[in-house]
Amino acid sequence: MSKRLMERMLGMFRSRTQVGVDRAGNHYFSRVEEVDGAMKEKRWIEFKGDRDPTTVPVEWICWLNGQRKKAPTPEELAELEARRERVKQNVELLKKKEEEERRSGVRPVKTIGKTDSPNLRSFTQQFPGTSEDKKKEPEKVSKPNDVTDVEDARTDNDRSSEPTGTGASFKPGTWLPPS
Repeated sequence: MSKRLMERMLGMFRSRTQVGVDRAGNHYFSRVEEVDGAMKEKRWIEFKGDRDPTTVPVEWICWLNGQRKKAPTPEELAELEARRERVKQNVELLKKKEEEERRSGVRPVKTIGKTDSPNLRSFTQQFPGTSEDKKKEPEKVSKPNDVTDVEDARTDNDRSSEPTGTGASFKPGTWLPPS
């Protein structure tokens, strides 16, 4: 091995600073070293026992990735652990409550927003030719020459609620949605 590599490896063990320990016994370290001419902080973890990354708490993962500048304190870790425990208890309570509602067959119906459909009359009144008076009187529409009288034989009940016709018979504002 080269002399420089040996010095670097020995320096790695001498100049490391232990930043903290988590509940699983994993140790967290940092060291400032020169990388490409710039001084950068290197952070790493030494696992206790098996190398299981699932035992690393989120706060330490954020610190290792550089998303946090300061390492989590033991007080902060204890507070967050207590919060996680409260969330777990609340989830268990909600699951029990839902199970009881399922067994009894009584489930409250939750409605979101309006229960009635919107009233479009006020919206359609702002367009010319859509007043209620015109709705009561059937409007004469000029038909193109190629349309047969079979369409005239149909009553209003037979017609669909969707607008139909060709471009020649279209008049803006005459179609109203079914109420």
